Amino acid sequence: MTATFIGVRHFSPACARLVASAIESLRPAFVLVEGPADINDRIDELLLGHDLPIAVFSSYLDGERYENSWTPFCAYSPEWVALTAGRECGAEVRFIDLPAWHPAFARRRNRYADADRWGARAVAHLCKTFAIDDEDALWDHLFEVGGEGDGHGDGEERGGPGGGGPGGDGAEGAAKGFEERLSAYFDLVRGEERAGEADRAREAYMARWVKAAVAEAGGRPVVVVTGGFHQPALRALCAQETTGEGDWPEVPRPPDEAVAASYLVPYSFRRLDAFAGYQSGMPSPEYYQRLWESGARAAAEGLVEESVARLRRRGHVVSTADLIAARTMAEGLARLRGHRAPFRTDVLDGLAGTLVSDDLGQRLPWAARGPLAPGAHPVVAELMAAFSGDRVGRLHPDTPMPPLVHDATAELERLGLDPTGASAVTLDLADDRGLRRSRVLHRLHVLRIPGFVRQSGPATGADLVLNERWQLSPSDRRLPRLIEAGAYGATLREAAAAVLRERIAEAGNDAGLLAGVLFDAALCGLAELSAGALEAVDAGIAQAVDLGGLGTALGAALGLWRHDRLLGAAGSPLLGAVIGAAVTRILWLAEGVHGGPAPADRARLYALAATRDALVHAGKQLGLDRAPALATARRISADTTAPPDLRGAAFGLCWSLDSAPDAGASGGEGVGESEGDGGEAEGLDPAKALAGTSGPEVLGDWLAGLFALARSEVLAGGGASAGEGVLGVLDTVVAAMTGDEFLVALPALRQAFAYFPPRERETIAGGLLDRRGLRGSPRALTRAVADPLVAAEAMALEERVTRVLAGEGLGPAAANSAATRGTS
Repeated sequence: MTATFIGVRHFSPACARLVASAIESLRPAFVLVEGPADINDRIDELLLGHDLPIAVFSSYLDGERYENSWTPFCAYSPEWVALTAGRECGAEVRFIDLPAWHPAFARRRNRYADADRWGARAVAHLCKTFAIDDEDALWDHLFEVGGEGDGHGDGEERGGPGGGGPGGDGAEGAAKGFEERLSAYFDLVRGEERAGEADRAREAYMARWVKAAVAEAGGRPVVVVTGGFHQPALRALCAQETTGEGDWPEVPRPPDEAVAASYLVPYSFRRLDAFAGYQSGMPSPEYYQRLWESGARAAAEGLVEESVARLRRRGHVVSTADLIAARTMAEGLARLRGHRAPFRTDVLDGLAGTLVSDDLGQRLPWAARGPLAPGAHPVVAELMAAFSGDRVGRLHPDTPMPPLVHDATAELERLGLDPTGASAVTLDLADDRGLRRSRVLHRLHVLRIPGFVRQSGPATGADLVLNERWQLSPSDRRLPRLIEAGAYGATLREAAAAVLRERIAEAGNDAGLLAGVLFDAALCGLAELSAGALEAVDAGIAQAVDLGGLGTALGAALGLWRHDRLLGAAGSPLLGAVIGAAVTRILWLAEGVHGGPAPADRARLYALAATRDALVHAGKQLGLDRAPALATARRISADTTAPPDLRGAAFGLCWSLDSAPDAGASGGEGVGESEGDGGEAEGLDPAKALAGTSGPEVLGDWLAGLFALARSEVLAGGGASAGEGVLGVLDTVVAAMTGDEFLVALPALRQAFAYFPPRERETIAGGLLDRRGLRGSPRALTRAVADPLVAAEAMALEERVTRVLAGEGLGPAAANSAATRGTS
């Protein structure tokens, strides 16, 4: 006897019933199922007695790629029914597809997903022929509840004897007719498609298993259950005469340098739902679960009630009359569309038509495959959630777990962090136990284990924050995520370090992302990752193009390197390498920035300030040379094509480095040599530089750069060329402005002086009062009652009025002339 090929749609109750019926009637020697062949020796583990849905989670890690994938099963999966029914009838049950880590599954995260949407043209033609919106509704109409696939009652609606599905009157003929129509459907959609290289490799491998099973069965039946797309190809391949048909195929093994593993994980209907982004064979898993358990009419009635209950729990008013109207509309739509009982879309359309009175502004989501669009109507969102369902699987207690699950469980119990209910935990980071608890929680956070949320704590390594607050809560998703994270390592420390290394690789040259990874590493107590991670960070910084992001990375790394005794990252070689690379890159990028007047860019000013701090506080320990930095800054400050804020910041960098401790010969020589003027004092006169800054449109931005880098030097009154400091020269420059010029300069001047905190602004105000010989409160001067912008608008209005009056001979000059004439 040859093999019996049953092509199925994944997650189809009708196909699952067909598989069960075929196995029960044929009593085969072998049941071969599309699934990962590398877990054949663990099928007993798969059939322990879990609460479905569950999935086989597979991971693969080598020097070039990390991939993971899921092979999910629910009660109505044809593959699951094949396994259980085959085992019950005494058949040998085996998976026959390539392992999930194989290159044929590259970038495919779910084995049973219709990744390529095969047969699109054929399906579109059928939808047009039957006047049906999409392929899911088409499938329901042809096979699931519109054909003979539903084996639950409703015989009177099918025309009496001979109309029942598998298991009813005329079951054998009905089942045969259903199988023939199913094969014709798959032949049609496969007929227009040429399988890709990956699918052809999978089909050739599965065909070898089929031939070996037929040879081994010795004439007894063999049942082969695969996706319908593969059925025609497998039939053709198995019909070919080849040698070695009695040899079972060898299961591929991963390369020696790679790590591949598979574990069972609890799964959920939400993750399975096509409307949540999983492109499985079927959407709305709760509906099909009820269809599988109770039939079409019971599924429809049950989900109408469940939808109404969900809406009422959300505070949406749904009356008994609304419920009756929804049922009536669903029944009416079913009859109008020629359905023997309300289908999934009939029920959804009936509920939406009854309960939604607003203009939706978008197509109903069940009219096409895909995730729920942003901005969906709340009632529609609740309907989708009801049809998706909240079921979450549970593994049998004897299921083997990866080492990470045991390590994490032990750590949480040891440190008293295993939540049995929602609770808030405050940790003292200065305490050894508090720090250990914090590191465990941060490692769980890095691994994205649900139920652990940090609400407050240090934001940088320099923070004087000694406490953290976490919100802990139990979660059904914790165990699945821990099992999946077990692919990264056997302990929380190993797994978190692997994730951080992966994030470093993914960040590439995005310095902002790299900064976040470095801080997470410190919080996890993993400031030292690996030589490879060090090289990757160094390379990413060296190729970064965003000055602001580099500044963030440098500031974070420097703060941790200098101050972090709390988290243990102080003096880290990894952070030291980041600091050195970032200083070089920031100066190189800054010199390449050109452009006319524009608002001061605080991010790039922060980058130069971080560079100054690194040179001042880490230069000697890390071997950072000031001379090249000073030479670059002098070139930028003199470059008229550079933005004003960057020129001011470059000048401030030179000034602050020259006055910083340990500037010594390196700082002075760098300044003098860069300009060839023979000395630093002549080249560093901020008051002179300020007086030479032309135009009110650039003054404020230039000052913003100067204040960002040399605020303390400005307040000290240094850099005076003729006994007057920067602020005195600035006062003279502003006083000489016309009203219009001052209004142009005012917004940027306000932004520049925002770099001074309130106490320092009071000091500046006091100096201005002293210059004018006035007495008063500096604090009152800095706390104007009116908005400065309102005052500026008033000044502008007065200036315009004065000009108009002068043009009409009514200005102050004309008034004075008239008074003179009158006196004479």
